[in-house]
Amino acid sequence: MKTSDAGELVLLAALWGASFLFMRLGAAEFGPVALAAVRVAGATLCLLPLLALRGQFGALRSHWKPIFTVGLINSALPFLLYSYAALSISAGLSSIFNAATPLFGALIAWLWLRDRLTPPRIAGLAIGFAGVLWLAWDKASFKPGGSGWAVLACLGATLCYGLAASYTKKHLAGVAPLAVATGSQLGATVALALPALWWWPAATPSPTAWGAAALLALLCTGVAYVLYFRLIAHIGAANAITVTFLIPVFAVAWGWLFLAERPTGAMALGCVVILLGTGLATGVLKPAWPGRVRPAG
Repeated sequence: MKTSDAGELVLLAALWGASFLFMRLGAAEFGPVALAAVRVAGATLCLLPLLALRGQFGALRSHWKPIFTVGLINSALPFLLYSYAALSISAGLSSIFNAATPLFGALIAWLWLRDRLTPPRIAGLAIGFAGVLWLAWDKASFKPGGSGWAVLACLGATLCYGLAASYTKKHLAGVAPLAVATGSQLGATVALALPALWWWPAATPSPTAWGAAALLALLCTGVAYVLYFRLIAHIGAANAITVTFLIPVFAVAWGWLFLAERPTGAMALGCVVILLGTGLATGVLKPAWPGRVRPAG
């Protein structure tokens, strides 16, 4: 990996980590539905000119149905769920649950696409999901004022991301990534337009909330998508997915710096266990497995 690629990987992690901060800043005034709608609409405005410059509108027209579906399950629903979670749990905690996305992706790919699971990957799934369940059990409370529904919303969002990964692999393999990214944001914008009008806040959001929503849309979604697909092209998908390990670090740091959110020991331990499982399940960590025969020479 070149130094420039490593720098872009860190920048991407910083942007996606900041998305949890901006959702915390904007969700209370916009509400989850309106904030998610503003996010995807702003990202669409950022990505459409790039798609036009590359002349890839044809791919968008040819595959609009599966791209619209990806927009629903990879943007509209998870952005809405995370915005809802931001009303009651910290940015750092949301990002730690988000780190379980590759676990759901590997599990769904095995169940749906029959992807092969090696013993280390199976162990990784078990370890990762144990960490998720332990952290959820520790933090979830369904009493009045509790965070139980917010935790379930985060897990629902990660499930959506995992489902979207297999759906994209099955129905959009070979389609230009920028067309998928732009079309999915456009599809999510269409899907959320009427709900956003219905649940638009009665009181005008403050400049701080609007600024958070704008940064969430342009930087954490539009620019971040461009960086992510650049990294996939330069260093491959397997290396690009390692951004998952860095996002919670930045999300916790931004929450601590700007919102005075203090990470707990339970969060740190849960994060380590989930990331360990994620590393094994995705193949980023490849330990020697007993009985594994190495080729001679």
